[in-house]
This record gives sequence, C-alpha cells and structure tokens, in this order.
Amino acid sequence: MEWRCRGLGWAGGVPGLRWRGGRVSPLGYGQELAFRAVGVRRCPGARGNPCPLEAAVPGRATGGRCPECARLDRAHSVAADTVADDPQPYRVYLAWFGPGMTKVGITAEARGETRLLEQGAVAFSWLGRGPLMAARRTEEVLRQALGVPDRVAYERKRAVRHALPPAGERAGEVEELHRRAGEVGGWTETLEPLGCAVRDHADAFHLDGLPRPAGTVTELVDGGVVTGRLLAAAGPDLHLLDPGGRCLALDTRVMGGWALQGAGVGAEFSVPVAPTAEAADPGAAQGELF
Repeated sequence: MEWRCRGLGWAGGVPGLRWRGGRVSPLGYGQELAFRAVGVRRCPGARGNPCPLEAAVPGRATGGRCPECARLDRAHSVAADTVADDPQPYRVYLAWFGPGMTKVGITAEARGETRLLEQGAVAFSWLGRGPLMAARRTEEVLRQALGVPDRVAYERKRAVRHALPPAGERAGEVEELHRRAGEVGGWTETLEPLGCAVRDHADAFHLDGLPRPAGTVTELVDGGVVTGRLLAAAGPDLHLLDPGGRCLALDTRVMGGWALQGAGVGAEFSVPVAPTAEAADPGAAQGELF
C-alpha cells in the first residue's frame, strides 16, 4: 500500500499526519519518527478532489499544488476573500505568535480553535462573532486601526518558539490588543462583541524547554530520510531532535504529495537542511514510519 502524505492536521488539539484517502496518524511528543521519501512528489489535489494529472510539483514549494489545483483551492477560500455567501457564523480572533507578533483574523465558528492551532498561534482571544462579510470588514478595519499585519511569516514564528516570555506576558499582549480593538468604533454594530478570554497553546504545542533551532528542512528528496524524536509541533511545523543532537524544524507543507516509507534501523538523516543564522557560523506498514 502506498502512503502519500497530505501534511499535518490538528484534530481535538492533537497533531497528526494526514494521508491520501483520509487516514490520519496522530503524533505523540517523544515519539521516534523515521521515514524515507520515495519517487516523485505529486500534486495532492484541492478541496478534497485528487489532481486529475497527478502532476509533479517542486520539492521546496510549501503550497505543493500544481497551478490548476492551486487556482481551484483559492477559488473556494475564505482567506482569499473569494467566498461571500457562506451563511454560517464566523469569529474574529486576535492571535499572538511571539513578542510583537500579533494579527487579526477570522475563522468559521464551527472550526473552534483549529485555525489557531494550524497557524501556530501560541495565545489568542476571540473578539467578536457574526456573519462572514461583517467579520471580514471588521478584520480589515482593525488591521488598519491597530497597525497589525494580515499574516506573520512562519520563519518568524518558528525562530522565537524556544525563547518565549512567560504565559502572563503573552496574555498581557493579547489583552492589550483586545482593549485597543474595543476602542475602535463601528464594528460592534455588525458583530456581537466577545469578552477577552486568553487561551494559551504552549502546552498543546509542547514548547516548554524547546531547544534553539539548528536548522530547517528545506525539502524532501527521493530516497531522503528524516529521522528523530518529536519534541514539539506548532502550526504545520514539527520540531525534531535528530540523531546528531540537532533540533530541526520540519515544515510539513513540504511533505504534502510525497509517498513515504518507513526507514530502516540506523538510517541517517539525509534531506537538505538550511542552518539558522546562529548555527551557520563556521566556527512497508504505515506504523513502521514512526
């Protein structure tokens, strides 16, 4: 049986590798991972539909889709502002990823905290709830009024996870942003305001004691092996301690579309890794994947 990866997902606050066909392999912290990429990376399709061409895609592409499937995915994306008639309620949130790294966003109320886990938000609070277009307008108004970006790069998020301030300080930044948002006029006329109640995901991500990152996996390659102990997971990232003692970040978005097999005992880590600025100083059965 071929196990073709579709990246990392979060269900019930637990990370898990997703596979073509809908299977999910929950991941546990402290778990040993050892797998080999085989063959060619193929487009996984979009919106639950397989790619009709099974097109080959570049190894370093975090999107991992061919141009046609990427267009299909974007055409039905709330984040891309291409959906205007979704009748379900939405929530506006304030998310914190690291010191000085905050954003305003929206998510379908039915998804709960999943969107925040997918983005790697260490702390967050809901701000309001209501119809999609009112939530979208509020997001844009607050983004401009509060001077926060519409997105925070994953490179910035993963660079600070090993040295986060205490939970109280994290909550304080979110509370201050919530207070400032409440002072911005107009949006409460179309959305139901929600009181500040900060939720912290540091435990869910297992970030306490995370070592300084030594590098980031840039791509998988045919025959390349990833092996190591799972230390933490946040957003799409897995933080692994490799056999050589390096803490490496694996962005699972570069895994999507690869067929994976279990690596043999003693297999060496052999996929490309880009060292962090500090580290660059020159001074068979699916269960067998883990």
